[in-house]
Amino acid sequence: MKKGGNFRLFSLKSDIMEKAIFCWSGGKDSSLCLYEVLKSGEYKVAYLLTTLNENFKRISMHGVQEALLEEQSRYIGIPLKKVYVKEGSNEEYERNMEKLLLEVKAEGINNVIFGDILLEDLRQYRETNLAKVGMKAVFPLWQRNTDQLIKTFISLGFKTITCCVNDDLGKAMVGAEIDSEFVDSLPGHVDPCGENGEFHTFCYDGPIFKSKIKFTKGEKVFKPLELRESDTNLNQLKTKGFWYCDLIPE
Repeated sequence: MKKGGNFRLFSLKSDIMEKAIFCWSGGKDSSLCLYEVLKSGEYKVAYLLTTLNENFKRISMHGVQEALLEEQSRYIGIPLKKVYVKEGSNEEYERNMEKLLLEVKAEGINNVIFGDILLEDLRQYRETNLAKVGMKAVFPLWQRNTDQLIKTFISLGFKTITCCVNDDLGKAMVGAEIDSEFVDSLPGHVDPCGENGEFHTFCYDGPIFKSKIKFTKGEKVFKPLELRESDTNLNQLKTKGFWYCDLIPE
């Protein structure tokens, strides 16, 4: 399968395909999921959809700069839709997301595709919110074996780097390339796809990209979790915070 054509050559019947917007985090699960969606030809992906922190202009949770997100969109060849959040509350997120989804629904888009794999509560949350606007959630990777998924991701030639890891993995693991050696080095209790939030990634090359995205690794910073009064007591949480590696566009 040729790199660089964003699979539109595989979509000769695109005029009759169902339209979808793809929930894009910029990481490995999104990249593998998008690869499979475009390869299957079942949906015509009209937009990538990403949530960003408005204050810092970075992808929520991943901490990746907006400029690198835009490079991903450009090299994939699918336009980007952004939802900005400032306060960080669920209410703000749901309000802003609903506004954007209603806008794309007016274009005839009724499907939202996610790269989620295992978390049932997250799936239910997404489905409930989409039902409010009359849209359908699609989960192409759902309940698939994460050991096999990460092996497939690597074998396809994707290149990705950890941009955020929890304190259990530690500073040495952030900014690391995801390869077979990385996967083999993970503690036994860590999901190989980081499905429980152990780590997040930035994908910069692979079969969905027209070209490799260039960047350099910057400072590594630890950020403790910020809890509200309604949150679980910090002492009861296994994760106390996250290490971030700043990725700087070239």
